Amino acid sequence: MKIKKLFIALVVLGFAAVATIYSCKKGDLNTTDPNVLSLANSFKSSADILAATNSIYSVMHSNDIIGRWQFWVHDLRADDGKSGGGQLGADLLSILNGVNTPSNDITTPYFTALYTQIHRANTVLDNAPRATDNAALVARCVGEAKFLRAWAYFELVSMWGKVPVYTTTVKTPSASAPLSSVSDVYALIIKDLTDAAVALPGKSAYGPSDLGRATNAAAWGMLGRAYMQEGDYKDAEAALLKIPSSGADGYSLVTNFSDNFKQETAFNNESVFEVIFTDKGDNNFNWGGDNGVGDGPTADQTTVRNQEYNPIAWRNLIPSEHWAAEFENTVTGAAKTDPRFGFSIYKTGDAFDNDPGPGTVLVDADQNGQTTHYLGADIKLGYRKYMLIYEENRSTASFHPGGVDARLLRYADVLLMLAECANENGDMAGAIGYLNQVRARPSVAMPPYPTSQFPVANKDGVTLAIMHERQVELGNEELRNIDIIRWRNKGYYPSIAPEPISYYKKAGDEFLAIPEAETDNNANLQ
Repeated sequence: MKIKKLFIALVVLGFAAVATIYSCKKGDLNTTDPNVLSLANSFKSSADILAATNSIYSVMHSNDIIGRWQFWVHDLRADDGKSGGGQLGADLLSILNGVNTPSNDITTPYFTALYTQIHRANTVLDNAPRATDNAALVARCVGEAKFLRAWAYFELVSMWGKVPVYTTTVKTPSASAPLSSVSDVYALIIKDLTDAAVALPGKSAYGPSDLGRATNAAAWGMLGRAYMQEGDYKDAEAALLKIPSSGADGYSLVTNFSDNFKQETAFNNESVFEVIFTDKGDNNFNWGGDNGVGDGPTADQTTVRNQEYNPIAWRNLIPSEHWAAEFENTVTGAAKTDPRFGFSIYKTGDAFDNDPGPGTVLVDADQNGQTTHYLGADIKLGYRKYMLIYEENRSTASFHPGGVDARLLRYADVLLMLAECANENGDMAGAIGYLNQVRARPSVAMPPYPTSQFPVANKDGVTLAIMHERQVELGNEELRNIDIIRWRNKGYYPSIAPEPISYYKKAGDEFLAIPEAETDNNANLQ
Protein backbone atom coordinates (compact mmCIF):
# COMPACT_ATOMS: atom_id res chain seq x y z
CA MET A 1 0.00 0.00 0.00
CA LYS A 2 1.34 3.39 -0.95
CA ILE A 3 1.02 6.70 0.82
CA LYS A 4 -2.45 8.10 0.27
CA LYS A 5 -2.54 11.47 -1.39
CA LEU A 6 -4.73 13.49 0.93
CA PHE A 7 -6.09 16.99 0.66
CA ILE A 8 -7.39 18.91 3.66
CA ALA A 9 -9.44 22.08 3.98
CA LEU A 10 -6.68 24.67 3.90
CA VAL A 11 -6.77 28.23 2.72
CA VAL A 12 -4.10 27.96 0.02
CA LEU A 13 -2.81 31.40 -0.90
CA GLY A 14 0.09 32.03 -3.21
CA PHE A 15 2.06 35.16 -2.62
CA ALA A 16 -0.26 36.90 -5.05
CA ALA A 17 -3.91 37.58 -4.33
CA VAL A 18 -6.66 39.62 -5.91
CA ALA A 19 -9.22 41.42 -3.78
CA THR A 20 -12.70 42.22 -5.06
CA ILE A 21 -14.58 44.96 -3.23
CA TYR A 22 -18.36 45.22 -3.18
CA SER A 23 -20.50 48.11 -2.05
CA CYS A 24 -22.64 47.25 0.94
CA LYS A 25 -24.46 48.77 3.82
CA LYS A 26 -23.16 48.66 7.35
CA GLY A 27 -24.07 45.34 8.90
CA ASP A 28 -24.55 43.54 5.57
CA LEU A 29 -21.09 41.97 5.60
CA ASN A 30 -20.96 38.63 7.39
CA THR A 31 -17.30 38.31 8.31
CA THR A 32 -17.52 34.68 9.47
CA ASP A 33 -18.37 31.78 7.20
CA PRO A 34 -19.97 29.10 9.42
CA ASN A 35 -19.09 26.42 6.84
CA VAL A 36 -15.33 26.95 7.16
CA LEU A 37 -13.32 25.64 10.09
CA SER A 38 -11.56 28.43 11.94
CA LEU A 39 -7.87 28.19 12.67
CA ALA A 40 -8.64 28.14 16.39
CA ASN A 41 -10.41 24.80 15.93
CA SER A 42 -7.73 23.28 13.69
CA PHE A 43 -4.29 21.75 14.18
CA LYS A 44 -4.95 20.68 17.76
CA SER A 45 -3.60 17.17 17.34
CA SER A 46 -0.78 15.28 15.68
CA ALA A 47 -3.41 13.75 13.36
CA ASP A 48 -4.22 17.26 12.10
CA ILE A 49 -0.54 17.97 11.49
CA LEU A 50 -0.13 14.64 9.69
CA ALA A 51 -3.10 15.42 7.44
CA ALA A 52 -1.65 18.83 6.66
CA THR A 53 1.71 17.21 5.86
CA ASN A 54 0.00 14.76 3.50
CA SER A 55 -1.48 17.74 1.67
CA ILE A 56 2.04 18.95 0.81
CA TYR A 57 2.75 15.64 -0.92
CA SER A 58 -0.60 15.96 -2.70
CA VAL A 59 0.30 19.16 -4.48
CA MET A 60 3.76 17.79 -5.28
CA HIS A 61 2.09 14.85 -7.07
CA SER A 62 -0.24 17.11 -9.04
CA ASN A 63 -0.15 17.61 -12.78
CA ASP A 64 1.21 21.13 -12.25
CA ILE A 65 4.37 19.71 -10.66
CA ILE A 66 5.65 16.10 -10.89
CA GLY A 67 2.58 14.73 -12.68
CA ARG A 68 3.30 16.79 -15.77
CA TRP A 69 4.97 20.18 -15.90
CA GLN A 70 8.08 19.45 -13.83
CA PHE A 71 9.49 16.86 -16.22
CA TRP A 72 8.58 19.02 -19.19
CA VAL A 73 10.28 22.20 -17.96
CA HIS A 74 13.44 20.36 -16.94
CA ASP A 75 13.72 18.31 -20.13
CA LEU A 76 13.03 21.25 -22.44
CA ARG A 77 15.83 23.26 -20.78
CA ALA A 78 18.34 20.45 -21.33
CA ASP A 79 19.89 18.89 -24.43
CA ASP A 80 18.71 15.30 -23.98
CA GLY A 81 15.59 15.80 -26.08
CA LYS A 82 14.24 17.55 -29.13
CA SER A 83 10.83 18.17 -30.66
CA GLY A 84 9.03 15.06 -31.83
CA GLY A 85 7.39 17.09 -34.57
CA GLY A 86 4.51 19.45 -35.23
CA GLN A 87 2.49 17.84 -32.44
CA LEU A 88 4.61 19.64 -29.81
CA GLY A 89 2.56 22.53 -28.37
CA ALA A 90 3.60 26.15 -28.93
CA ASP A 91 4.35 26.94 -25.28
CA LEU A 92 6.46 23.79 -24.95
CA LEU A 93 8.30 24.59 -28.16
CA SER A 94 9.01 28.10 -26.88
CA ILE A 95 10.79 26.73 -23.82
CA LEU A 96 12.74 24.27 -25.97
CA ASN A 97 13.88 27.09 -28.26
CA GLY A 98 14.81 29.43 -25.42
CA VAL A 99 11.98 31.90 -26.03
CA ASN A 100 11.65 33.05 -22.45
CA THR A 101 8.33 34.81 -21.89
CA PRO A 102 6.49 35.62 -18.64
CA SER A 103 3.15 34.49 -20.09
CA ASN A 104 4.08 30.89 -20.85
CA ASP A 105 1.20 28.53 -19.98
CA ILE A 106 3.53 25.80 -18.73
CA THR A 107 6.01 27.68 -16.56
CA THR A 108 3.24 29.80 -14.96
CA PRO A 109 1.23 26.96 -13.33
CA TYR A 110 4.46 25.17 -12.40
CA PHE A 111 5.78 28.27 -10.61
CA THR A 112 2.44 28.86 -8.86
CA ALA A 113 2.09 25.24 -7.74
CA LEU A 114 5.57 25.29 -6.22
CA TYR A 115 4.46 28.21 -4.06
CA THR A 116 1.30 26.31 -3.15
CA GLN A 117 3.56 23.50 -1.95
CA ILE A 118 5.61 26.03 0.04
CA HIS A 119 2.48 27.54 1.56
CA ARG A 120 1.25 24.15 2.70
CA ALA A 121 4.65 23.39 4.20
CA ASN A 122 4.58 26.75 6.01
CA THR A 123 1.11 25.90 7.33
CA VAL A 124 2.51 22.77 8.94
CA LEU A 125 5.53 24.57 10.35
CA ASP A 126 3.48 27.45 11.77
CA ASN A 127 0.93 25.20 13.46
CA ALA A 128 2.96 22.18 14.56
CA PRO A 129 3.69 23.65 18.03
CA ARG A 130 -0.06 23.61 18.78
CA ALA A 131 -0.20 19.80 18.66
CA THR A 132 1.23 18.23 21.79
CA ASP A 133 -0.27 14.73 21.87
CA ASN A 134 2.44 12.91 19.89
CA ALA A 135 5.71 14.82 19.91
CA ALA A 136 7.59 12.22 17.85
CA LEU A 137 5.06 12.26 15.01
CA VAL A 138 4.85 16.05 15.01
CA ALA A 139 8.66 16.32 14.87
CA ARG A 140 8.73 13.95 11.90
CA CYS A 141 6.04 15.99 10.13
CA VAL A 142 8.09 19.14 10.69
CA GLY A 143 11.05 17.36 9.10
CA GLU A 144 8.94 16.31 6.11
CA ALA A 145 7.57 19.85 5.69
CA LYS A 146 11.07 21.33 5.72
CA PHE A 147 12.29 18.77 3.20
CA LEU A 148 9.36 19.44 0.87
CA ARG A 149 9.71 23.21 1.24
CA ALA A 150 13.43 22.98 0.47
CA TRP A 151 12.76 20.83 -2.61
CA ALA A 152 10.27 23.40 -3.93
CA TYR A 153 12.67 26.28 -3.34
CA PHE A 154 15.44 24.32 -5.08
CA GLU A 155 13.20 23.96 -8.14
CA LEU A 156 12.48 27.70 -8.06
CA VAL A 157 16.00 29.01 -7.51
CA SER A 158 17.58 26.65 -10.04
CA MET A 159 15.02 27.59 -12.71
CA TRP A 160 14.16 31.22 -11.93
CA GLY A 161 17.13 32.48 -9.93
CA LYS A 162 15.98 35.29 -7.63
CA VAL A 163 12.53 34.49 -6.22
CA PRO A 164 10.41 35.65 -3.26
CA VAL A 165 11.00 33.72 -0.03
CA TYR A 166 8.24 32.92 2.46
CA THR A 167 8.93 31.10 5.71
CA THR A 168 5.48 31.61 7.22
CA THR A 169 1.95 31.39 5.88
CA VAL A 170 0.80 34.31 3.76
CA LYS A 171 -2.50 35.69 5.02
CA THR A 172 -2.92 38.99 3.15
CA PRO A 173 -1.88 40.42 -0.22
CA SER A 174 0.19 43.04 1.58
CA ALA A 175 2.48 40.27 2.85
CA SER A 176 3.90 39.72 -0.63
CA ALA A 177 7.68 39.51 -0.54
CA PRO A 178 10.34 41.00 -2.82
CA LEU A 179 12.88 38.92 -4.70
CA SER A 180 15.55 37.32 -2.56
CA SER A 181 19.08 36.79 -3.79
CA VAL A 182 20.07 33.38 -5.08
CA SER A 183 22.46 32.95 -2.15
CA ASP A 184 19.72 33.76 0.36
CA VAL A 185 17.38 31.19 -1.22
CA TYR A 186 20.09 28.55 -1.03
CA ALA A 187 20.78 29.50 2.59
CA LEU A 188 17.15 28.67 3.45
CA ILE A 189 17.29 25.42 1.44
CA ILE A 190 20.46 24.33 3.23
CA LYS A 191 19.04 25.15 6.66
CA ASP A 192 15.76 23.34 5.94
CA LEU A 193 17.54 20.23 4.67
CA THR A 194 20.00 20.23 7.56
CA ASP A 195 17.08 20.39 10.01
CA ALA A 196 15.15 17.75 8.05
CA ALA A 197 18.08 15.32 8.08
CA VAL A 198 18.10 15.47 11.89
CA ALA A 199 14.31 15.16 12.27
CA LEU A 200 13.64 12.42 9.72
CA PRO A 201 14.15 8.68 10.23
CA GLY A 202 15.80 6.19 7.92
CA LYS A 203 13.69 4.22 5.45
CA SER A 204 13.36 1.21 7.76
CA ALA A 205 11.23 3.26 10.17
CA TYR A 206 8.40 3.50 7.65
CA GLY A 207 5.85 0.76 7.12
CA PRO A 208 4.19 -0.17 3.81
CA SER A 209 1.49 2.51 4.21
CA ASP A 210 4.12 5.26 4.51
CA LEU A 211 6.21 4.52 1.43
CA GLY A 212 7.06 7.74 -0.37
CA ARG A 213 7.73 9.84 2.71
CA ALA A 214 10.99 11.76 2.98
CA THR A 215 13.84 10.10 4.90
CA ASN A 216 17.07 11.39 6.37
CA ALA A 217 18.91 9.95 3.35
CA ALA A 218 16.68 11.95 1.01
CA ALA A 219 17.48 15.09 2.99
CA TRP A 220 21.23 14.39 2.90
CA GLY A 221 21.05 13.71 -0.84
CA MET A 222 19.18 16.93 -1.58
CA LEU A 223 21.52 18.81 0.76
CA GLY A 224 24.51 17.54 -1.21
CA ARG A 225 22.82 18.60 -4.46
CA ALA A 226 22.13 22.09 -3.08
CA TYR A 227 25.69 22.56 -1.83
CA MET A 228 27.02 21.49 -5.23
CA GLN A 229 24.89 24.07 -7.04
CA GLU A 230 26.39 26.67 -4.72
CA GLY A 231 29.90 25.42 -5.55
CA ASP A 232 30.52 24.13 -2.01
CA TYR A 233 31.92 20.68 -2.78
CA LYS A 234 33.42 20.11 0.67
CA ASP A 235 30.10 20.37 2.51
CA ALA A 236 28.34 18.56 -0.34
CA GLU A 237 30.65 15.57 0.00
CA ALA A 238 30.19 15.49 3.78
CA ALA A 239 26.39 15.42 3.38
CA LEU A 240 26.41 12.73 0.68
CA LEU A 241 28.73 10.49 2.66
CA LYS A 242 26.10 10.29 5.40
CA ILE A 243 23.85 8.23 3.12
CA PRO A 244 24.42 4.62 4.23
CA SER A 245 25.33 1.91 1.74
CA SER A 246 24.54 -1.05 4.00
CA GLY A 247 22.21 -2.12 6.77
CA ALA A 248 18.45 -1.70 7.05
CA ASP A 249 18.66 1.94 5.98
CA GLY A 250 21.31 1.37 3.33
CA TYR A 251 21.16 1.91 -0.44
CA SER A 252 22.86 0.19 -3.34
CA LEU A 253 22.68 -0.11 -7.12
CA VAL A 254 20.09 -2.59 -8.35
CA THR A 255 21.29 -5.29 -10.71
CA ASN A 256 18.99 -4.36 -13.59
CA PHE A 257 19.23 -0.73 -14.72
CA SER A 258 15.65 -0.74 -16.04
CA ASP A 259 14.23 -1.60 -12.61
CA ASN A 260 14.59 2.09 -11.75
CA PHE A 261 11.80 3.00 -14.16
CA LYS A 262 9.12 0.33 -13.86
CA GLN A 263 5.88 0.04 -11.88
CA GLU A 264 6.69 -3.38 -10.48
CA THR A 265 10.07 -2.38 -9.04
CA ALA A 266 9.12 0.78 -7.14
CA PHE A 267 10.96 1.48 -3.88
CA ASN A 268 13.86 -0.77 -4.74
CA ASN A 269 17.16 -0.45 -2.91
CA GLU A 270 18.44 2.22 -5.31
CA SER A 271 15.51 4.60 -4.76
CA VAL A 272 16.36 7.30 -2.22
CA PHE A 273 13.27 9.45 -2.85
CA GLU A 274 10.42 8.83 -5.23
CA VAL A 275 7.01 10.34 -5.90
CA ILE A 276 4.11 7.91 -6.12
CA PHE A 277 1.68 7.58 -9.00
CA THR A 278 -1.11 5.05 -9.45
CA ASP A 279 -2.20 3.35 -12.65
CA LYS A 280 -5.94 3.14 -11.99
CA GLY A 281 -6.61 1.03 -15.04
CA ASP A 282 -9.18 3.42 -16.49
CA ASN A 283 -6.92 5.45 -18.82
CA ASN A 284 -7.99 8.70 -17.16
CA PHE A 285 -5.64 11.49 -16.18
CA ASN A 286 -6.41 14.14 -13.57
CA TRP A 287 -6.11 17.23 -15.74
CA GLY A 288 -6.88 19.42 -12.72
CA GLY A 289 -10.55 18.97 -11.92
CA ASP A 290 -13.46 16.56 -11.95
CA ASN A 291 -13.98 15.40 -15.54
CA GLY A 292 -17.14 13.44 -14.84
CA VAL A 293 -15.44 10.12 -14.15
CA GLY A 294 -14.47 10.67 -10.54
CA ASP A 295 -10.96 11.82 -11.41
CA GLY A 296 -11.15 14.99 -9.35
CA PRO A 297 -8.65 16.83 -7.18
CA THR A 298 -8.71 14.25 -4.37
CA ALA A 299 -8.31 11.20 -6.61
CA ASP A 300 -5.20 9.03 -6.70
CA GLN A 301 -2.84 10.68 -9.14
CA THR A 302 -1.55 9.29 -12.41
CA THR A 303 1.20 10.87 -14.48
CA VAL A 304 0.77 11.68 -18.14
CA ARG A 305 4.50 11.22 -18.85
CA ASN A 306 3.93 7.81 -20.43
CA GLN A 307 1.52 9.46 -22.85
CA GLU A 308 3.56 12.58 -23.68
CA TYR A 309 6.85 10.78 -24.48
CA ASN A 310 5.63 7.31 -25.49
CA PRO A 311 7.07 6.26 -28.89
CA ILE A 312 3.69 4.89 -30.00
CA ALA A 313 1.53 7.56 -28.35
CA TRP A 314 1.96 11.36 -28.61
CA ARG A 315 5.78 11.27 -28.94
CA ASN A 316 5.95 14.99 -28.21
CA LEU A 317 9.62 14.85 -27.20
CA ILE A 318 12.22 12.44 -28.54
CA PRO A 319 15.91 11.71 -27.82
CA SER A 320 18.28 14.26 -29.33
CA GLU A 321 21.31 13.61 -31.49
CA HIS A 322 23.56 14.88 -28.69
CA TRP A 323 22.23 12.39 -26.12
CA ALA A 324 22.19 9.43 -28.51
CA ALA A 325 25.78 10.10 -29.61
CA GLU A 326 27.01 10.34 -26.00
CA PHE A 327 26.63 6.59 -25.41
CA GLU A 328 29.81 4.65 -26.03
CA ASN A 329 29.59 2.41 -29.09
CA THR A 330 32.02 0.07 -30.81
CA VAL A 331 31.17 1.80 -34.09
CA THR A 332 32.74 5.00 -32.74
CA GLY A 333 35.80 3.31 -31.21
CA ALA A 334 34.66 2.18 -27.76
CA ALA A 335 35.60 -1.23 -26.42
CA LYS A 336 31.94 -2.02 -25.74
CA THR A 337 28.57 -0.58 -26.71
CA ASP A 338 26.93 0.85 -23.60
CA PRO A 339 23.80 -1.19 -22.74
CA ARG A 340 22.31 1.92 -21.17
CA PHE A 341 21.48 3.16 -24.66
CA GLY A 342 19.04 0.29 -25.11
CA PHE A 343 17.77 0.62 -21.53
CA SER A 344 17.07 4.34 -22.04
CA ILE A 345 16.05 4.66 -25.70
CA TYR A 346 13.78 2.74 -28.06
CA LYS A 347 14.63 2.59 -31.75
CA THR A 348 12.82 1.23 -34.77
CA GLY A 349 13.16 -2.56 -34.73
CA ASP A 350 13.10 -2.93 -30.93
CA ALA A 351 10.66 -5.30 -29.26
CA PHE A 352 8.50 -3.40 -26.80
CA ASP A 353 6.24 -5.97 -25.12
CA ASN A 354 7.44 -8.38 -22.43
CA ASP A 355 4.98 -10.91 -23.91
CA PRO A 356 6.32 -10.98 -27.47
CA GLY A 357 4.10 -11.89 -30.32
CA PRO A 358 2.82 -10.48 -33.60
CA GLY A 359 2.94 -6.70 -33.68
CA THR A 360 5.26 -6.12 -30.74
CA VAL A 361 8.21 -4.72 -32.66
CA LEU A 362 8.49 -0.99 -33.27
CA VAL A 363 8.15 0.04 -36.90
CA ASP A 364 8.34 3.55 -38.35
CA ALA A 365 4.59 3.65 -38.83
CA ASP A 366 4.09 3.31 -35.05
CA GLN A 367 6.03 6.51 -34.36
CA ASN A 368 4.66 9.81 -35.57
CA GLY A 369 6.95 12.76 -36.14
CA GLN A 370 10.66 13.30 -36.54
CA THR A 371 13.75 11.14 -36.83
CA THR A 372 17.07 11.47 -34.98
CA HIS A 373 20.40 11.31 -36.81
CA TYR A 374 22.29 8.46 -35.15
CA LEU A 375 25.42 6.59 -36.28
CA GLY A 376 25.21 8.08 -39.76
CA ALA A 377 21.52 7.37 -40.39
CA ASP A 378 18.16 9.01 -39.73
CA ILE A 379 16.19 6.72 -37.44
CA LYS A 380 13.16 7.07 -35.23
CA LEU A 381 14.14 7.03 -31.56
CA GLY A 382 11.88 7.27 -28.52
CA TYR A 383 12.18 7.32 -24.75
CA ARG A 384 12.18 4.05 -22.83
CA LYS A 385 12.57 5.27 -19.22
CA TYR A 386 9.21 5.48 -17.43
CA MET A 387 7.31 4.22 -20.50
CA LEU A 388 4.74 1.45 -20.07
CA ILE A 389 4.96 -0.20 -23.47
CA TYR A 390 7.30 -2.83 -22.04
CA GLU A 391 4.07 -4.50 -20.90
CA GLU A 392 1.62 -3.34 -23.60
CA ASN A 393 0.77 -3.87 -27.22
CA ARG A 394 -0.36 -1.29 -29.77
CA SER A 395 -4.04 -1.60 -28.92
CA THR A 396 -3.58 -0.74 -25.22
CA ALA A 397 -0.96 1.99 -25.63
CA SER A 398 -2.91 4.54 -27.68
CA PHE A 399 -3.78 6.52 -24.53
CA HIS A 400 -2.49 5.38 -21.18
CA PRO A 401 -1.54 7.80 -18.38
CA GLY A 402 0.84 5.90 -16.17
CA GLY A 403 1.53 4.78 -12.65
CA VAL A 404 5.32 4.64 -12.77
CA ASP A 405 6.73 6.50 -9.77
CA ALA A 406 9.11 9.40 -10.42
CA ARG A 407 12.51 8.66 -8.89
CA LEU A 408 13.73 12.11 -7.88
CA LEU A 409 16.89 10.80 -6.23
CA ARG A 410 18.51 7.41 -6.73
CA TYR A 411 21.76 5.97 -5.43
CA ALA A 412 23.51 6.09 -8.80
CA ASP A 413 23.07 9.86 -8.72
CA VAL A 414 24.51 9.93 -5.19
CA LEU A 415 27.63 8.05 -6.37
CA LEU A 416 28.06 10.36 -9.35
CA MET A 417 27.65 13.43 -7.15
CA LEU A 418 30.30 11.98 -4.85
CA ALA A 419 32.57 11.48 -7.87
CA GLU A 420 32.21 15.14 -8.77
CA CYS A 421 32.82 16.23 -5.18
CA ALA A 422 35.91 14.04 -4.87
CA ASN A 423 37.34 15.41 -8.12
CA GLU A 424 36.71 19.01 -7.10
CA ASN A 425 38.20 18.33 -3.67
CA GLY A 426 41.45 16.96 -5.13
CA ASP A 427 40.78 13.22 -4.92
CA MET A 428 40.93 12.03 -8.53
CA ALA A 429 41.36 8.38 -7.58
CA GLY A 430 38.28 8.50 -5.36
CA ALA A 431 36.29 10.15 -8.16
CA ILE A 432 37.27 7.45 -10.64
CA GLY A 433 36.32 4.80 -8.09
CA TYR A 434 32.81 6.19 -7.75
CA LEU A 435 32.43 6.37 -11.54
CA ASN A 436 33.51 2.76 -11.90
CA GLN A 437 31.00 1.61 -9.29
CA VAL A 438 28.22 2.93 -11.51
CA ARG A 439 29.73 1.39 -14.65
CA ALA A 440 30.11 -1.97 -12.90
CA ARG A 441 26.37 -2.50 -12.43
CA PRO A 442 25.86 -6.11 -13.61
CA SER A 443 23.40 -5.24 -16.37
CA VAL A 444 25.74 -2.48 -17.62
CA ALA A 445 29.28 -3.84 -16.99
CA MET A 446 31.10 -1.15 -18.93
CA PRO A 447 34.93 -1.25 -18.91
CA PRO A 448 36.30 0.76 -15.99
CA TYR A 449 38.00 4.11 -16.41
CA PRO A 450 40.52 4.89 -17.78
CA THR A 451 39.37 4.03 -21.31
CA SER A 452 40.73 5.07 -24.70
CA GLN A 453 37.99 7.69 -25.05
CA PHE A 454 38.19 8.87 -21.43
CA PRO A 455 41.80 8.53 -20.21
CA VAL A 456 41.06 10.48 -16.97
CA ALA A 457 44.70 11.56 -16.75
CA ASN A 458 44.04 14.87 -14.95
CA LYS A 459 41.25 16.79 -13.23
CA ASP A 460 39.78 18.07 -16.49
CA GLY A 461 39.82 14.56 -17.93
CA VAL A 462 37.97 13.23 -14.90
CA THR A 463 35.48 16.11 -15.22
CA LEU A 464 34.79 15.07 -18.82
CA ALA A 465 34.20 11.49 -17.66
CA ILE A 466 31.82 12.74 -14.95
CA MET A 467 29.92 14.81 -17.53
CA HIS A 468 29.69 11.79 -19.79
CA GLU A 469 28.69 9.35 -17.07
CA ARG A 470 25.96 11.61 -15.68
CA GLN A 471 24.43 12.05 -19.12
CA VAL A 472 24.35 8.38 -20.08
CA GLU A 473 23.29 7.19 -16.62
CA LEU A 474 20.81 9.95 -15.71
CA GLY A 475 19.61 11.26 -19.08
CA ASN A 476 15.90 12.13 -19.26
CA GLU A 477 15.68 12.16 -15.45
CA GLU A 478 15.33 15.94 -15.07
CA LEU A 479 18.89 16.46 -13.83
CA ARG A 480 20.78 17.36 -16.99
CA ASN A 481 19.75 21.04 -17.05
CA ILE A 482 20.75 21.43 -13.39
CA ASP A 483 24.13 19.92 -14.25
CA ILE A 484 24.53 22.30 -17.19
CA ILE A 485 23.82 25.32 -14.97
CA ARG A 486 26.33 24.14 -12.36
CA TRP A 487 29.10 23.45 -14.89
CA ARG A 488 28.39 26.74 -16.62
CA ASN A 489 28.89 28.53 -13.30
CA LYS A 490 32.18 26.67 -12.85
CA GLY A 491 33.38 27.96 -16.23
CA TYR A 492 33.57 24.45 -17.70
CA TYR A 493 31.79 25.67 -20.84
CA PRO A 494 33.62 26.25 -23.14
CA SER A 495 36.95 25.66 -21.36
CA ILE A 496 36.47 21.89 -20.99
CA ALA A 497 33.44 21.12 -23.17
CA PRO A 498 31.36 23.11 -25.69
CA GLU A 499 28.21 24.90 -24.49
CA PRO A 500 25.47 22.25 -24.93
CA ILE A 501 22.49 24.61 -25.39
CA SER A 502 22.58 26.11 -28.89
CA TYR A 503 20.57 29.25 -28.11
CA TYR A 504 22.32 30.08 -24.84
CA LYS A 505 23.58 33.62 -24.34
CA LYS A 506 24.90 34.83 -21.00
CA ALA A 507 22.81 37.45 -19.15
CA GLY A 508 19.51 36.41 -20.62
CA ASP A 509 19.08 32.67 -20.91
CA GLU A 510 20.26 31.47 -17.49
CA PHE A 511 16.80 31.61 -15.90
CA LEU A 512 13.11 31.55 -16.72
CA ALA A 513 11.04 34.74 -16.54
CA ILE A 514 8.94 35.33 -13.42
CA PRO A 515 5.34 34.73 -14.55
CA GLU A 516 3.38 37.81 -15.54
CA ALA A 517 0.49 36.86 -13.26
CA GLU A 518 2.83 37.04 -10.28
CA THR A 519 4.39 40.37 -11.15
CA ASP A 520 0.91 41.79 -11.72
CA ASN A 521 -0.24 40.84 -8.25
CA ASN A 522 2.91 41.39 -6.21
CA ALA A 523 3.79 45.07 -5.96
CA ASN A 524 7.30 44.13 -4.84
CA LEU A 525 7.96 42.47 -8.19
CA GLN A 526 6.76 45.34 -10.37
